[in-house]
Amino acid sequence: MKTNLNLRTVNVTRYITPLREGGSLPALAEADDDFKYVLKFKGAGHGVKALIAELIGGEIARALGLKMPELVYANLDEAFGRTEADEEIQDLLQGSQGMNLALHFLSGAINFDPVVKTVEPALASQIVWLDAFITNVDRTFRNTNMLLWKKELWLIDHGACLYFHHSWSNWEKHAQSPFALIKDHVLLPQAALLKETDVLFKELLTPELLLEIVALIPDEWLQWEEVEATTEELRNVYLQFLLTRLNHSEIFIKEAQNAREKLI
Repeated sequence: MKTNLNLRTVNVTRYITPLREGGSLPALAEADDDFKYVLKFKGAGHGVKALIAELIGGEIARALGLKMPELVYANLDEAFGRTEADEEIQDLLQGSQGMNLALHFLSGAINFDPVVKTVEPALASQIVWLDAFITNVDRTFRNTNMLLWKKELWLIDHGACLYFHHSWSNWEKHAQSPFALIKDHVLLPQAALLKETDVLFKELLTPELLLEIVALIPDEWLQWEEVEATTEELRNVYLQFLLTRLNHSEIFIKEAQNAREKLI
């Protein structure tokens, strides 16, 4: 697949500190471009599938005009981490040699607190629509996965979306699911413009754009022992999942609207 979208590739030069609030033990790291990044490791938790979810979810958010830190491919040299004293972290680094994923670190950003900050209906509806579309289970009051940076709301951490790929069976059924977990979304009470958002976003997310986003998945992240499929066949399932879900968006929009009515 050819794509007009491009992610930069950086080489990680310094492991600064683990970010232990993340379940997959991401880290703050520095790269050879002298920028700091939140580094997500393919050797952690759900492995490359979490990175694929992070990549697809993040780039769809960006394509929809939502604020997202820059995503980059982050290369870990085989010698990296050998001097790390913490055995758990050393194992993580050694198991993540090669291509990983990182988000540009937003220095000075603070966690979004829904008690303190109110999000206006248009933006709330856009974020709820996004998360219902990509089946993101992780934007709740317990863990909002949003930051306030320079007085703007930024989205982070999409590694828990597209959870159908952890079983990789009956993806067609998952693609047309109503996504009942949207009832727990932190911004659902403010999302009063879901129908209008649906019209707008379905125009923006063309098949060509989704094809370009899926094409960003590196081949080395698609070498799965548990399935007999080529890298292109796996990419195509992701594409078809997204296209099917988009074409049946009324299913998850109705679910979100019904859940919201119960809250207000």
